[in-house]
Amino acid sequence: MSLAANRPESDSAVAAQLESVRAAGLALASAGFRLSTANAALCDRLEPGHGIQLHRIDQYPLAARAAVRAHFRFAGATAVAGVVPGSPAEQAGVRADDTVLAFGPVAVPPASDGPPSTVGLVALWQGVAALPPTAPIRIDLLRDGAPLTVTVTPIPACRTRYELLFTPALEASANGEMVQISTGYTDRFGDELVLAVLAHELAHNILRHRDRLKAVGAEFGMLSGFGRNMGFFRQAELQADTLAVHLLARAGYPADLASRFRQHPVARARSGMFQSPSHPQWRDRLRVALAEEARIAANGPGAPFVAERDAPLTGDWRPLVPKP
Repeated sequence: MSLAANRPESDSAVAAQLESVRAAGLALASAGFRLSTANAALCDRLEPGHGIQLHRIDQYPLAARAAVRAHFRFAGATAVAGVVPGSPAEQAGVRADDTVLAFGPVAVPPASDGPPSTVGLVALWQGVAALPPTAPIRIDLLRDGAPLTVTVTPIPACRTRYELLFTPALEASANGEMVQISTGYTDRFGDELVLAVLAHELAHNILRHRDRLKAVGAEFGMLSGFGRNMGFFRQAELQADTLAVHLLARAGYPADLASRFRQHPVARARSGMFQSPSHPQWRDRLRVALAEEARIAANGPGAPFVAERDAPLTGDWRPLVPKP
């Protein structure tokens, strides 16, 4: 979560901005929870799926922390920003604005007084993610100043943290254990079509693409679209495009979200001369989406490329594009 450092003049404007931040973060957390738990059988790296969206006071700008602390009732470094509806946490009675004192055996890092940072949040997530995926977790809370202990019995989830970037730019990435997506995507594509982006990035994590690209010596950044790098990155992108359609279907979302996303005017406009050569052309990606949607309609969702995630990438991406 993020918040502009410039504080609006009225308290009501502050509250409205903070609730907007909360709602956007919870929408992402809920979609990520659904995708990660529905597809846990495909993941070899699991975490406890509890449904708690955490935030920390030190991830907010210094100038905004007093307002944030008051609005979200922080009584410590870490609090519950939101609870995914129907999740184990909701069933256990966890509520938004509870302060978290202990999350099972994982220590809650003290708050930093420095510039905004997610270091403490990531450290807490990593500790909780390493716990057994179905073992009950005792969580010590403060609610309105009173101590409270609940026990959450999680369900298995793919080990992935979802982070929302508050920027109008179109940014989405996956690093193996995190998926980041910008509000630029939700603003332009809407809450439904953006699910196709989330599923694509989760597919990268499931298929270990970041590790496999590094293993073959692929160069990231500006060089990703040149020479041998281009083949490796296009192969990874098309594999993720293919698996993403199945991840959506497994989670109960319409499989055609992928092709509808590709046909959106913004997605089409980003192809061609404005697109990095490390990514396949728009028409190729649309063909992949349509082919997988037809395959799912005929046979149900599968798990393409999951059995190959330990194999080196070859850079041979052309056979992954269906013929016109």
